[in-house]
Amino acid sequence: MKKVFWGSTLAITVAMTALISGMASAKTLKASHQWPGGKGDVRDEMVQIIAREVGNANVGIDIKVYPGKSLYKPKEQWGAMVKGQLDISAFPLAYAAGRHPEFDATLMPGLVKNHDHAKRLNDSPFMDDIKKIINDAGIVVLADAWLAGGFVSKKNCILGPDSMKGQVTRAAGKAFEQMLVGAGASIASMPSSEIYSALQTGVLDAANTSSGSFVSYRIYEQAKCLTAPGANALWFMYEPLLMSKKSFEKLTKDQQGALMAAGQKAEDFFFGAAKSLDAKLVDAYKTAGVEVVEMSSDQAKAWRDIANKTSYKVFAEKVKGGDELIKKALAVK
Repeated sequence: MKKVFWGSTLAITVAMTALISGMASAKTLKASHQWPGGKGDVRDEMVQIIAREVGNANVGIDIKVYPGKSLYKPKEQWGAMVKGQLDISAFPLAYAAGRHPEFDATLMPGLVKNHDHAKRLNDSPFMDDIKKIINDAGIVVLADAWLAGGFVSKKNCILGPDSMKGQVTRAAGKAFEQMLVGAGASIASMPSSEIYSALQTGVLDAANTSSGSFVSYRIYEQAKCLTAPGANALWFMYEPLLMSKKSFEKLTKDQQGALMAAGQKAEDFFFGAAKSLDAKLVDAYKTAGVEVVEMSSDQAKAWRDIANKTSYKVFAEKVKGGDELIKKALAVK
C-alpha cells in the first residue's frame, strides 16, 4: 500500500512538473492593431479569434493582443513584421504602399463592388500577384479580409461625382484622393481617428472611410448624410491578418497548422461580420437622425469613369506592372 502511495505521488509529481514545464516554455506571440479593443470592432475581434483558437489548440502558443496603437503606430507594423519584431497584425495593406506601390491596388476606387465580389477576388490572379509580393517581402497571410466603406458629408448627400464638387474631403489613400480631385473636391489628409474633430471644427466638409471606423469613431454625431456601401460600393480596403515570416518559420508544424486553421476561422467570421457591419452602420446613422442613401449602378459607373482617367491611369503609369494588375482585378466579375 505504501509503495502504491509513493508511486502515485511520483506519477503526479512528474505530471505536474511536465505541465509547469510546458506552461513555462509556451511561446508568446505579439499581435498588434490600431483599432479600439473590446468595443466590438470586427478587426479586433478577428485578432481575438486567432488568439483564442490557437490557445485552445494547446500547441504551446500564447498570443497577446495589443489594440489601439498601444504597441506600434499603424504604419510601423509592416516594417516590424518584416524584421520579426512584431509577430501578427491586422493591417490595412495599402499602408505599406510606400514600400510596395502595388499595394495601392487594394484600396482602389471601384475595383471591388460588394462583399461577395471581394470574396471572388481573393481567389483571383490579381490577389495571387498581391500575395506573392507580400510573401516575398517576408510576411505570411493568415486570413483575407475586405472592409467596405462609404462617404459622409455635412453639406449634402454624396452620390454622383457632381455632388462632391467644392467639398473639402478626407480620402483614404492616394487613389481615392486622385479620383475625388478629378470630381472637383479639395483634399485634407488625416487618419480616420481625426475625422470627427475635423468635421466638428469645419476643417472637413466630407470624408470617406470604412464602415467600422464610421461607427467606432461615432462620426454620425457630425454628419448630415451617409452614403452607405450597398450593392455598388466605391470604397473597399484589404485589411488582412498578417504574420511575420521570420516568426512563422520558427514554429513547429503543429503550431503553424494551428495558426492557419485559426486564420481560416477568423476569415470566415470576418466575411459575415463585415456584411453585418454595413447593416450596423446604417442602423447607427438612421438612429442618430442622419440621412442614409446608396449609389445606383449608374452613379458608381460615373465615379469609375473618373477613376479610369485619374487613379487607374496614374497607377498604370507609375507602378511597374500596374496596368496588368488593374486589368486582372477588373476581369473578376
